[in-house]
Amino acid sequence: MRILWTLPYLPWPTTSGCKTRQYHLLRELAGRGHRITLLVQSKVPLGDAAREALEPLLERLIVLPRRAVHSPLNLLASPIIDYPMRAIINGLAPCLRHRFEQLLDEPWDVIQIEHSYSFQPFEKALQARGLPYMLSEHTLESVMGAASHDRLPLWLRPLNAFDRWRYRRWEQRVLRQPSELVAVSPHDAELIGQISGRPVNVVVNGVDCEHYQAVHPALHSQRLLFVGNFEYGANLEAIEWALEDILPQVWQSNPAVRLAIAGHALPASWKLHWNDPRIEWVGYRPDLRELQRRSALFFAPLRYAGGSKVKILEAMAAGLPVITTSKGVSGLAANRGEHYLASDDSGQLALLVTQLLNQPARMAQLGEAGRAFARQRHDWSVAAQQLENVHMRLGQLAPASTPPLGGVLAK
Repeated sequence: MRILWTLPYLPWPTTSGCKTRQYHLLRELAGRGHRITLLVQSKVPLGDAAREALEPLLERLIVLPRRAVHSPLNLLASPIIDYPMRAIINGLAPCLRHRFEQLLDEPWDVIQIEHSYSFQPFEKALQARGLPYMLSEHTLESVMGAASHDRLPLWLRPLNAFDRWRYRRWEQRVLRQPSELVAVSPHDAELIGQISGRPVNVVVNGVDCEHYQAVHPALHSQRLLFVGNFEYGANLEAIEWALEDILPQVWQSNPAVRLAIAGHALPASWKLHWNDPRIEWVGYRPDLRELQRRSALFFAPLRYAGGSKVKILEAMAAGLPVITTSKGVSGLAANRGEHYLASDDSGQLALLVTQLLNQPARMAQLGEAGRAFARQRHDWSVAAQQLENVHMRLGQLAPASTPPLGGVLAK
């Protein structure tokens, strides 16, 4: 099939769950013979590494620059009631709109838009031409804005609440328009369905199970591992909760426990604030396997839900036992006690960590059960098949003038 795929960021390097998802779905679909044009508006220039990673997967890679967040246009447009701030930052882009309109002159089997906040430059052209398309929404921004609300200065909180209200209006407007809607979990599909009044497909988040198959954790190491993108408020809050409340309770029982914190945009101030040799400030690692091999378990005290957690799936695929919260496994059809352990109470989480570190047989059992769950339910091949099913339906809605390019899929 011939696919026009739009993104508001470059999916390489895979510094976040969203980028990881995009890269692996592109790789899977390209491997199945689909011809993909990727149209990207990016805040960073296209570098050699990204070009080398992406171009072999694509028929065309088109990257347009996104203006800076603090540009005068964004500041001037910020009071507009119709657009939330993320839609302003990623929208009001004449060059992107014009390039998209040019591409619509070509025949496509599938037009795929990622994220409602990127939709503004495409809305009028899609409405005017009446073309079928799909929109993939990874999480409801009107809900996720709550993750950073309490972290803001008091004077900014009313503005954040106003923007969340704008985003709910935006979601109600945008999510009712596509021919097909996609969510990343059944929970998110239910929420999106309530807003849109439409059926919503699920294309799960995934993991490259083969990549992690040879990892065997160091179950006696007493090392906990957390991985996250720290541009995301929920990950910041999780680490602060862990270091302020949970880990001090763990250390009372077992002073030898260590916590390794890895991920993109790790705040430099944290090293000074929590100056403890038992905290390992790892930062971003493009390959997590060596870090996973040196860890005993994956600890993710997340208190905000949305989407499903790629970092949890990567830990499971590597055989790491997982201790998390109910929010940490939101979107995953895993069983507590069988595939992971969880609590939403800081004292109980500390007790789970302390007890599990003293039970290597139980750790191995949890790790292998999690690995099997990830392989069966969340390998990227599973997600790619789900996405292909959506593409098939869209291909059947394509205008009659579109050449029949679906033969590769039929094979």
